[in-house]
Amino acid sequence: MLKIGHHTLTSRFLLGTAQYPSPAILCEAIQASAVEVITVSLRRQGSYHTKNTFWRLLQSLPCHLLPNTAGCYRAKEAILTAKMARELFETNWIKLEVIGDSDTLQPNPFELLNAAEILIQEGFEVFPYCTEDIVLCQRLVDCGCRVLMPWAAPIGSAQGPLNPYALKLLRNRFPDCTLIIDAGIGRPSHATQVMEFGYDAVLLNSAVALADNPVKMASAFANAINAGRQAYEIGMLEPRNMAFASTPLIGMPFWHEEEKEKQDEDNS
Repeated sequence: MLKIGHHTLTSRFLLGTAQYPSPAILCEAIQASAVEVITVSLRRQGSYHTKNTFWRLLQSLPCHLLPNTAGCYRAKEAILTAKMARELFETNWIKLEVIGDSDTLQPNPFELLNAAEILIQEGFEVFPYCTEDIVLCQRLVDCGCRVLMPWAAPIGSAQGPLNPYALKLLRNRFPDCTLIIDAGIGRPSHATQVMEFGYDAVLLNSAVALADNPVKMASAFANAINAGRQAYEIGMLEPRNMAFASTPLIGMPFWHEEEKEKQDEDNS
């Protein structure tokens, strides 16, 4: 079980809703993966009618909505977008994105922290999209963020975890904080890897939406995330710097034992 705020979730997979071939395929992917949290951008392009139709579709799904401030480059516009999202979707959850670099889509740590402090004061449950920078993460936690969403790699890059050391350190440093990997996951094996680090959940979009078969890929990611979490909870064999026989080399082969017993019987 994953507890976020007042909500208890059975799924550790969060799914974005952009770039799908059709709303129908999006709904099938959500059903196939059994996700319980989906993200939506208030700045989605399209006509007013298209936006309203899409938003009504999302609200009809049996999922918690996590609005985001994608496309914002300043704290001021992110705060305004968050307030509009709260009114529209009737939730105090907000995935806070404040971009600082248009090429890497890396967040602006100064604007991000500023926006997070103000939104938390106004009653939001802030899910900040951040890097694995431990100083920034500490400041976000200090200002009241109970969830952190560090990237594994730049958004949409599909490179998987580029800095495993920093991600593991982040997990160890904030054992009581909910950590959700956001961005850069390209393959189910990437999702398994970060879950084996001890992360609480994975949020992704492009790796499913842009797949040849988004529905099957969503199911594959759900299985990979579950496998990684189970492995982490059970405890995995640590790497060794030498070979270690899986079969003990003690005594004699079992057929030699049988021959010895037969010889003893013949001699008696």
